[in-house]
Amino acid sequence: MGSVSDDPMPDRSMEHLDKLLWMVETNGWALEAIAARADLEPPRAAYAYSIGLETTYGFPEVVVLGQTPVHARGIIGLVVDLLASGVQPPVGPMFLGLFDGEQRAALLPVDLDVHGHLFGSANAFYGAVPFRVVQLTWPDRNGWMPWETGFEPRLTLAQPVIGSLDEID
Repeated sequence: MGSVSDDPMPDRSMEHLDKLLWMVETNGWALEAIAARADLEPPRAAYAYSIGLETTYGFPEVVVLGQTPVHARGIIGLVVDLLASGVQPPVGPMFLGLFDGEQRAALLPVDLDVHGHLFGSANAFYGAVPFRVVQLTWPDRNGWMPWETGFEPRLTLAQPVIGSLDEID
């Protein structure tokens, strides 16, 4: 039996990975929350993402930036509810019906070659199995999306756009 130092990934937490596996087996998905980092340049917003949607529903993992873990879980939960009912929301263009009050939403494809480092637990969970990620963007209190001119300026650091805007009108 090898020593701990023989482990090719000595900093991984099997306990955490086991927890994720159990959550996905039990609930169909898990949530991974990452704290904001003001000490980075540029600062990194807090974010949370799903793990297991790809295997449970054949749908990309969903990341939400700029929300508390509780709010992110609720927002991602709205997408999971759609998926569980057999509805796949569109990836790329904006759509209505996810949020109350006819607020717009968008699920933007994330390039994992550029942003894959943000999803360490998903990388560990999937291993060599490819997976996809979409950014669920949310409007400000006036209904503007982060890439629109009217978007509330103080929220631009909270919700940076890491997904592709190629299909946004």
